[in-house]
Amino acid sequence: MGRVVMAGLIGIVFGMGIAISGMINPAKVLNFFDIAGNWDPSLAFVMAGALVVTAIGYRFVLARPRPILDTRFHLPTRRTIDVPLIAGSALFGIGWGITGFCPGGAIPALGLGESSAWIFVAAMAVGMALARLARSVLDPRTPKTA
Repeated sequence: MGRVVMAGLIGIVFGMGIAISGMINPAKVLNFFDIAGNWDPSLAFVMAGALVVTAIGYRFVLARPRPILDTRFHLPTRRTIDVPLIAGSALFGIGWGITGFCPGGAIPALGLGESSAWIFVAAMAVGMALARLARSVLDPRTPKTA
């Protein structure tokens, strides 16, 4: 129960940060990508701030013998750059550039009641389900929870 509550609190803090920074507004994000037009550099400052907080946070957290609410750290072990990584990154970037939404901004934007956020999140859920199905068909050894 403690893990679920903590995950919820962390999600609320993250969502508030995204909302306060204005990153739930797809027009603001799209203006960041419009370097030849109405360029808005504020997203770069949000990303830089997130990197600083993350770098400092990881130093403190990984200095502990284990997480507070788990028995061990669950860190990525793969270090290879492969086709699924490149394809997934490209799809993420294309989707972000077309819509102005990424999952981190779209989920908090649901609270605004904008239909575009709801459509994006629904499409994202369908895409995740299709990707999971494709992985299970292409590689039957893929865990069902991946």
